[in-house]
Amino acid sequence: MPTYRDEVVVLRTHKLGEADRILTLLSRQHGKVRAVAKGVRRTSSRFGARLEPFMVADVQLYQGRGADPSRRLDIVQQAESLGSYGSEIAVHYDRYTAASAMVEAADRLNEAEATPQQYLLLVGGLRALSRGEHAARSVLDSYLLRAMALSGWAPGLDDCTRCGAPGPHTTFVAQLGGVICANCAPAGAARVTAETGGLLRSLITGEWDAVDAASPQATSAASGLIAAYAQWHLERGIRALELVSTGEAGL
Repeated sequence: MPTYRDEVVVLRTHKLGEADRILTLLSRQHGKVRAVAKGVRRTSSRFGARLEPFMVADVQLYQGRGADPSRRLDIVQQAESLGSYGSEIAVHYDRYTAASAMVEAADRLNEAEATPQQYLLLVGGLRALSRGEHAARSVLDSYLLRAMALSGWAPGLDDCTRCGAPGPHTTFVAQLGGVICANCAPAGAARVTAETGGLLRSLITGEWDAVDAASPQATSAASGLIAAYAQWHLERGIRALELVSTGEAGL
């Protein structure tokens, strides 16, 4: 069986036996990869600390049996650290829960959507979290919007997503793809203020000066809309988002 090298982000890990772990990785060139890291739970392991969640590494893998990568277990042979973001993220609750939601969302993406752009987006988000460059929830919100856009699910934020009527509009419906005009809006649809609408646009385009200057009310409203939109398109809840909401509410 051949070996190959790639850059990876560690999304999650599971214990295997007494000393091994099964890793779920988002790689730059090979999409999502599942692999066994043998002996990494031993204190004598040469690269166990490099293969924790949120870490970025250059790894050499031995290809396991089977043609379908989603069913195959490769074997990690070498690992060199490229970004030790986990240590800085783990000591801050808001960063940790945001990073957990980001890697959970990345793990939910289909194999066909695990592109080099998705890899680079996740690495950039984890780096920003580790450095504390912006509010953790804003980094998460921007990541979710951009990840959805890369997968072909960018929300409509200007014209009505149902009839095409020119905006701006003041109603947002996740199930209908974004903002909706007054004629198309169902009863009980979420209302969007001008500030919240502008913040959503800034988050998806990376205009961080505008994001950082947004009011707490607009930030909270945008976060709720983004969470609903992402979970609708991923077709199931992101469990870590519940921890993000709880953590920020208590600050």
